[in-house]
Amino acid sequence: MSEDLRPAIGFPADAAPLAGACVLQIIPELDAGGAERTTVDVAAGLAAAGARALVATEGGRLVGELQAKGGVWLPFPAASKNPAAMVLNVGRLMRLCRREGVQIVHARSRAPAWVALGAARRLGLPFVTTYHGSYSGRTGVKVLYNSVMARGDVVIANSRYTADLIRSLHAEQAGARIQVIHRGTDLAGFSPMAVGPARVEALRRAWGVAPHERVVLLAARLTAWKGHRVLIEAAARMRDRGVRDLAVILAGDPQGRAAYERELDALIAARGLADIVRRVGHCTDMPAAFRAASVVAVPSVEPEAFGRSAVEAQALGTPVVVSDLGAVPETVLAPPDVAPAQRTGWRVPPGDSEALALALEEALSLGASARDALARRERAHVEANFSLERMVGDTLSIYARLLGRPVE
Repeated sequence: MSEDLRPAIGFPADAAPLAGACVLQIIPELDAGGAERTTVDVAAGLAAAGARALVATEGGRLVGELQAKGGVWLPFPAASKNPAAMVLNVGRLMRLCRREGVQIVHARSRAPAWVALGAARRLGLPFVTTYHGSYSGRTGVKVLYNSVMARGDVVIANSRYTADLIRSLHAEQAGARIQVIHRGTDLAGFSPMAVGPARVEALRRAWGVAPHERVVLLAARLTAWKGHRVLIEAAARMRDRGVRDLAVILAGDPQGRAAYERELDALIAARGLADIVRRVGHCTDMPAAFRAASVVAVPSVEPEAFGRSAVEAQALGTPVVVSDLGAVPETVLAPPDVAPAQRTGWRVPPGDSEALALALEEALSLGASARDALARRERAHVEANFSLERMVGDTLSIYARLLGRPVE
């Protein structure tokens, strides 16, 4: 393992506890999302540590990046939720693990986690899970289905909120095996210095944003709990109060939710916001998107298990306004938890379009000095608590411990 890679994965320069190890992560698909991004990041860290980083998945837009960063894609029907197919997949995964010499299995989604649990237990392999989300359902059957994510030898929670949720729902399964590892942000890629003006201008042109317009960005897949309707109502309130030169950008993949697309378009039309609110689809250059924004909104109406957009926007020094529920309050410092001069963003009650509008207006009204000071606080906050190096290093330390190769 090269000297320049060791610090990046959190290991001392004279130790390589995972060199030669083989770790398999399993996830349905490698498309957009926090779990998918984390899979690739951890695979890159494993490769840098001299380990084999296998990912069993059906495919997806991040496969190329996985391979470029040293990971190995193993095509596998990991998205199947058919019980009979899942039973067959246990045997298939066992054969794959034997063939590849897998030493640890790490599951990042429920259906493949049941398959991975069966294979790992039969093979006597350490089994790790990451609880990435606030899984829906509180009925007995649903709780049982979700409980697989609490059955790992180590159960990684991506926030303190998630850890508390696991304890409340799966205390019997998880016990004392929960470890909080916050989602990490690539501080090199999500840096103001790394995003040139040409990238920002190209994105603004693609969105149809005029040079004088200020962008309010909601970057999230099109699903109702992400709060698109609340932001649209907030935009109407801001327009009615005379706030001008706004471009509210809804950037996200509909993922087949055609009815929700139509609902949002109808609401935009009903509020007379066709010249202000725009749906632009999936965005592949998120650093440029957050840099192009004057303020980023995370108006979720259901709890976020982490809230990646808020952290990445803060890393770039862009003001953020978020709903005060779930894990997002862990990532954004705001009164009353800190003094106004220490804030890194604004937190508002979920579903409150008036409170959201007022906070957005306050963020947009910052003078140059106040905005620069906020950007410095945001960056320092993310560097101290949510770096990619810290997340990968903590995860790899778990693998090393399970293999009896603890980091000294």
